[in-house]
Amino acid sequence: MSPAPRPRFGIMTAPTQVGYDDLLRVWREADAVPEIEHAWLFDHLMPIFGDPWGPAFEGWTLLSALAAQTRRLRLGVMVTSNRFRPPAMLAKIATTVDIVSGGRLDFGIGVGSRPNPPEARREYPAHGLPFQPPAQAVESLAEACALIRRLWTEEEPFDFHGTHHHLTGAFGNPKPVQRPHPPILVGGRSSATLRVVAEHADLWNIPGGDMDDVARRSALLDRYCAEIGRDPDSIVRSIHLPVDTVRPGVTREAIGEALDAGFRHVVLGLPAPYPEGIARWAADELIRPSV
Repeated sequence: MSPAPRPRFGIMTAPTQVGYDDLLRVWREADAVPEIEHAWLFDHLMPIFGDPWGPAFEGWTLLSALAAQTRRLRLGVMVTSNRFRPPAMLAKIATTVDIVSGGRLDFGIGVGSRPNPPEARREYPAHGLPFQPPAQAVESLAEACALIRRLWTEEEPFDFHGTHHHLTGAFGNPKPVQRPHPPILVGGRSSATLRVVAEHADLWNIPGGDMDDVARRSALLDRYCAEIGRDPDSIVRSIHLPVDTVRPGVTREAIGEALDAGFRHVVLGLPAPYPEGIARWAADELIRPSV
């Protein structure tokens, strides 16, 4: 039996209720800390915590800016709402970020916000965006994953006429730096989304919390992979864990449980505001004691 791959740790900085200068400072700090290998933003157009009318940056625009200001970190949006942008446009945006970053993009995508919490649901009417029912949204996500991969890899224009997306003369140029394409991370926990993960994802992310449920979802993903003849170990298991800066021992315990459950890609959600040196603190207090 081959040994488990070593865990890879990263950070999440929610781009809301903070300023650009603070986000840039934390990402630059993290870029200089070897124990931190990846960094993430989220994809909400309005705050989902704190002041409901506070600042919230658009994730992909901000990611491109941070990509240009870092050199080592892998980076991404955890996860992009497939409900916000047409897949061909999203493929072009992601390609641009992969090029700006020199090939460091991990492409995170998911169904998008569910009806709850209401703080997330309000984004759609506020921006004139339709909110598909869950079953349709999952079908749309599966089509989007297939379309985006084709735009990144195919060398000739193509047409696509699916249930939810219709493209004529679709073609992606330039191509991403990473070949055949940037790794695809699909986030979510529903059984329908896990079938999309089994078919399309290189990484799967789930929010932490109830580790028994997380383990059950991972086992369900194994089953779905087996049904389509895919090796479950070909999908990296990723988990998002909120950081408690007051009680780091609680976070260390959660990290240990996640590692024991087979999650080797750990995203530490840093709470704002961000004190000076928060990235180094995370490495010293959370990552190094856990490996």
